[in-house]
Amino acid sequence: MLIGIVGKPNCGKSTFFKAQTLANVEIANYPFTTIHPNRGTGYVRVDCADKEFNVKCKPRFGYCIGNIRFVPVELLDVAGLVPGAHEGKGMGNQFLDDLNQADVLIHIIDVAGATSEKGESVTPLSYDPANDIKFLEHELDMWYLRLIEKGWDRFARSVNQEKPELNKAVAKQLSALRVNEKLIEKVMQKLKLDSDIMKWDKAALMSIATLLRTATKPMIIACNKIDVNGADENFERLKQEFPQHLLVPCSAEAELALREAAKHGLISYASGDTDFEIVDESKLNEKQKNALEFIKTGVLQKYGSTGVQKVLDMAVFELLNYIAAYPVATSKLTDKEGNTLPDCFLVPRDITAVEFAFKVHTDIGNNFIKAIDQKTKLVIGKEHKLKHRDVIEIITGK
Repeated sequence: MLIGIVGKPNCGKSTFFKAQTLANVEIANYPFTTIHPNRGTGYVRVDCADKEFNVKCKPRFGYCIGNIRFVPVELLDVAGLVPGAHEGKGMGNQFLDDLNQADVLIHIIDVAGATSEKGESVTPLSYDPANDIKFLEHELDMWYLRLIEKGWDRFARSVNQEKPELNKAVAKQLSALRVNEKLIEKVMQKLKLDSDIMKWDKAALMSIATLLRTATKPMIIACNKIDVNGADENFERLKQEFPQHLLVPCSAEAELALREAAKHGLISYASGDTDFEIVDESKLNEKQKNALEFIKTGVLQKYGSTGVQKVLDMAVFELLNYIAAYPVATSKLTDKEGNTLPDCFLVPRDITAVEFAFKVHTDIGNNFIKAIDQKTKLVIGKEHKLKHRDVIEIITGK
C-alpha cells in the first residue's frame, strides 16, 4: 500500500509528511520546496487487541502506546502541482509519473486561503481554496485522458477488426492505469458506451478518464492550516460546495510541534490523541508554553485532534476499505519465538481466512487446514471472512 500526499506548492504537504514520519525533509515558505519525492513510513491507528486479552503486545513492525497500535504504511510526498501540470508546467510531468504508484491520495489544501494557485504566499482568506480542489481533479483527469489517448486510434482500429471481448481488450490497453476487466465493464455500463469502439469520441474518453481516476485514485482532502483565523469559515463553505468529498480539518504544524515535543520528552502525546500532558513544565520556555496552550485550545479542543492522524486513518480504513487483523501461531497469541501479537496486517475488507493465510506467508496459505478466531474460540473455515481487529490462529498441515 502506498499513500500519495499531493497538492500545490507551499500548502503544507511536507509539514504533513514530516508530522507523520518525523523524517528530515525540507520545509520552507516558498514554492517547490519538494523537488524530488520523499518516501517515508507513516502509521495508522488501531485499538490494539492486547487489552481484550489482558496481555502486552510486542510489535515486530510499528509500535504500541497505551493499547493503541500504530501500524506502518508507506507515504509518498510528491512535488507540488500547479494548473497546467499535465502539459508539463511546474514539476507536472515528474509529479504525475510519481503519483501513478499511489493507491490512495491525500490532497493537502491551504484552507486559510493564504497561498495562491502558484504556491505563493498571499494575504489569508484572499484566495479561494475551492479552486485547488477543482484544479487538482482536472489535472488528474487530463493526465488520465492523455494516457488513454496514447495509441488509442490504432488500438480502436485493431479492436474493430478483430472483435475481441471489449472490456478485456480495453483493460489490457489501459493496464498502466492499474485497471481490471471488472472495472472497465462497470465504466462501460455506467456511461452506456456503444459496443462499437469506433464511436467512442473524445467526450467519451474524457468521461472514462474521470471515472477511472476516481476509482483508482480515491482521494481525501486535508484542509490544512485550520488554526488560522477565518479558516474554519472556509472549511464550512467547502463542505457545502463539495458534499461528495471527504474533507477533514487539520493543522500539520500543530501535529508536528506535538510530535517533536513528545519525542524530546516534554509532553506525553500519541498521534491522534485528543489532548496531551506536560511532563515537566520547568523544561518549557514561555514561547513553548504559549504555543502548546494555543494548540490545546485552538486546535485540539476545537476540532478533537490535529486532524493529521484522522486523515491517514480515513484514507486507509474508509477510502481503501481496509481492516487490521492479527495472525498468531498459537492459542497463547504468540509467534513461534514467543512474541505476543507480533504482527498486525492491513488487508482488504472481506478477506477470507485462507487469503489472509497467504498474506502471512505463501507456505502457510498452501498448507492451510483451518483457523481459530481467538476472540470467540470458534473454528473457522477457509472461506470465512475476517472482521476488523480479528485475532486469527492459523492451523497448517506442516
